[in-house]
Amino acid sequence: MTAQPLAALLQALADRQYRFTTPTPSTCRRMADKPIARAPGLRDIFGWSRAFVTADLEPALLSLLQEANALAQDDGGRWRCTLRVSDVHGRLFLHSAFPATAPDAVFLGPDSYRFADLIAAELASGGQIRTILDVGTGAGVSGLVAELSAPGARVILGDINPKALDLARINAAHAGVDFEARHAAGLDGAPQDLDVIVSNPPYVAGESGRAYKDGGDLHGARLSLDWAIAGMGHLAPGGRFILYTGSTILDGGADPFRHALARAVEAQGLALRYRELDPDIFSGELRRPAYADAERIAAVGAVITRPT
Repeated sequence: MTAQPLAALLQALADRQYRFTTPTPSTCRRMADKPIARAPGLRDIFGWSRAFVTADLEPALLSLLQEANALAQDDGGRWRCTLRVSDVHGRLFLHSAFPATAPDAVFLGPDSYRFADLIAAELASGGQIRTILDVGTGAGVSGLVAELSAPGARVILGDINPKALDLARINAAHAGVDFEARHAAGLDGAPQDLDVIVSNPPYVAGESGRAYKDGGDLHGARLSLDWAIAGMGHLAPGGRFILYTGSTILDGGADPFRHALARAVEAQGLALRYRELDPDIFSGELRRPAYADAERIAAVGAVITRPT
């Protein structure tokens, strides 16, 4: 993967008014199986990750993919782009093609859009924002959406996945955002006195081997809890930690993650706002043994604030 041709690809797609919203994997799977009675277009190739022949794509775009080493050939001799391009809040983002099953895959999907909306709504309330840290940045969506509310803020994008940081760098450069990249696990080595921390940690129970998915115990919420606790110590007075994650609601309606997070926030003398953003996500995961005592998985948003 080479940065310069991928940056040129994003600009070329922007010039062509390209737009694509990435839905759930099940919808992507259905679309992959759905025949089309026409040549694949830009949204088919760069959005739905459909196979194509060289005649289907403009030579200039094909040349950029070849130069970036971002093509894979199937048994039938057709090509697929190994990356996708989606737009979130008016900006284009490179991320992994469907299906994103590699250990170092960089995922973007419905969670990204819900989190982007949460960030935009939260930061619309104002407040001084000099520094933004995105923990587990992936493609860079949350940090770059936060920057839209604070142009000129110091933006730090961190991830343990080098491939994610490579794509985040390209996406940030295309957005015209100056930023710093941190190759780090969670809050390790993060600066102090941060005005805004944003994070969408992995939150699925089990061991898939994918960096963006496995969230540890507590039905997958362990990493979210650990990052939230660590992040509280890095907030400046008045600073906010905006967290998006999945929380498993157990039989009978209990939300163990919410209770654990509330206790941790209270112990440090901070304030917490917490709400469900979607009551039922990743329902297919509930068939797995790790969720035998669960009713549902909810998408939740938590905002932790340090008093001024």
